[in-house]
Amino acid sequence: MFRGLHIIPHDTRIDFMRLHRIAFALSVAMVVGSILLIAFKGLNFGVDFAGGILMEVHTQGPADLGAMRDELSGLDVGEVALQEFGDPDKVLIRLQKQEGDEKAQIAAIAKVKAALGSDVYIARQEFVGPKVGAELIQDAILASVLAMLGIMAYVWFRYEWQFAVNCIVAIFHDCITTVGLFALLGMQFDLTIVAAVLTIAGFSVNDTVVIYDRIREELRRYKKMPLADLLNLSINRTLSRTIMTSGLAFLSVLAILLFGGEVLRGFSVAMIWGIVIGTYSTICVATPMLIYMNLRRHADAPKPEAGSEAGEVAGSTGS
Repeated sequence: MFRGLHIIPHDTRIDFMRLHRIAFALSVAMVVGSILLIAFKGLNFGVDFAGGILMEVHTQGPADLGAMRDELSGLDVGEVALQEFGDPDKVLIRLQKQEGDEKAQIAAIAKVKAALGSDVYIARQEFVGPKVGAELIQDAILASVLAMLGIMAYVWFRYEWQFAVNCIVAIFHDCITTVGLFALLGMQFDLTIVAAVLTIAGFSVNDTVVIYDRIREELRRYKKMPLADLLNLSINRTLSRTIMTSGLAFLSVLAILLFGGEVLRGFSVAMIWGIVIGTYSTICVATPMLIYMNLRRHADAPKPEAGSEAGEVAGSTGS
């Protein structure tokens, strides 16, 4: 009978708990490093947050970004950034906010249009003021906090408070290290990356809930099994599903990174990191922390079959 595809053998006995203190130290280092990078190096905010002018232009034939950059850098409009936008004949032009009121911004746009000439079609132009950018930063932070609190409430309602606390710690770990990665690399941080961070939070909690379901089931079955062995057992029994889900999501996002163009590069980088760090945090952060949370054993649990608990303990500790 066909039993499905198992990338990880069903009888796998990897002792994840043995190295959990090293994993904790690594996670603390990544979180602290990310916070320091954000605080001292800062993020390379896009026009969405920093304010400025955004123009999408279409050229006749592949755009010569070098020539366009040389042409626009002499216009005395401050920093100018150009990037290919999907197709070779589409270019995104970003200008820093000009000193002065709205008339100064309009004047800068007119200079760019005149420099590019009539052969270049202006598909769209946007201006984001610094006040709007500040409001967007506040809204992005609020959305992230509310999402985490909602996830914590859901996990608390479905399991126990210990699971909820560990889950929110793991989600914070995933989100803050993703933002820290962008601070480290200096990549542009805009609303698209905020969407990626929120998506990472959802992906991470989905993976965590699958393992938590297994842990709750095993807690009811094996009331005398050492908790570290029980956690190892739960992770190993869900490992095939975890690898399949994360692996397929990784391949999908990798395709976006390779073929999605410049406009989706930041989103795909964030998602690739989020998938990897989310899988790591579920196994090496959210689950091992339960060792220190004084979990209750359920007295109304069905009794395991004779010899099964002893066999599981021996198999788990023998890895």
